[in-house]
Amino acid sequence: MKLGLVIDLDTCVGCNACAVACKQWNTSGTTGPLSDYRPFGKDPSGVWFNRIRHYEVGDYPGSKTVHFPMSCMHCEDADCVTVCPTGASWKRPEDGIVLVDQDKCMGCNYCAWACPYGARELDREDGVMKKCTLCVDRIYDEELPEEERQPACVLTCPAHARFFGDLDDPDSEVSTLVRERDGGQLMPELGYNPTNLYLKPRKPAQVPPHDAPAGAGGADDAGGDSGGGLAARVKNWVNRAVAR
Repeated sequence: MKLGLVIDLDTCVGCNACAVACKQWNTSGTTGPLSDYRPFGKDPSGVWFNRIRHYEVGDYPGSKTVHFPMSCMHCEDADCVTVCPTGASWKRPEDGIVLVDQDKCMGCNYCAWACPYGARELDREDGVMKKCTLCVDRIYDEELPEEERQPACVLTCPAHARFFGDLDDPDSEVSTLVRERDGGQLMPELGYNPTNLYLKPRKPAQVPPHDAPAGAGGADDAGGDSGGGLAARVKNWVNRAVAR
C-alpha cells in the first residue's frame, strides 16, 4: 500500500482552507502543538505543514494563475530519512508515510536541509522537527465514520481539489485520476520519487492579441521565494506543465 495525496491544480482556488484545517488538526493531534511566533505582531510566523504558492504563467491575455499547495511528499527515496543521525525520521513500510519520532529528534535541521520541497519545519519552542503526517491519527481511527478517515486538508477543501488514497491500487480513485489526467510528480528529475502527485493545470485559453493592452506580460512568482531556489523550480515545473 502506498498512501498519498493527488492535488488538482486546475481546481485549487488558493483559499488556504487546507492549510488552516491542517494547522487546527495537528495542533491538537499527535504532533501538536504547532507553535506560533508573535501571532499578533507585525511579522507573525509559525509552524505550518501546508503552504500555498501562487504563480502567474503565460502572457496576458492568455495568462493563468496557478495555486500550488505544497506539503511533505512522502518520497519513496526520502533523503530526510537517510540523513537523520538519530533515526527520528522514518518511513513506514506498511503504507509509505514518512514520520518523525519527536522523542528521538534533537532538532539538528539535517532533514530540513536535505528536503528539496521545503516540507519540514523546526518548532523552535519545542526544539523538534515537525511535518505532515497525512493525518495518520485520523485515517486509521476506526471510531470515525469511514468517509471521515481522510486527512483534514482533504475533508475541508471547498473546491474538492484534493484526493487521498492508495496509489498502489490501480482501481483507486487517486490512481484513476492520475491515469486519466496525466498526473505527475513535482521535480522528478531530483530522483526522490515523491508519492504525492499533481494533476497538471490545463493550458489557458488564448485571446486575440489585439485585445491585450500595450506592455502587458506575465507576472513573476508570488510564492514568497524570490531570487530562485525552490520557487523557481516549482514555477518552471508549472510552466512546462501548462505548455505541454
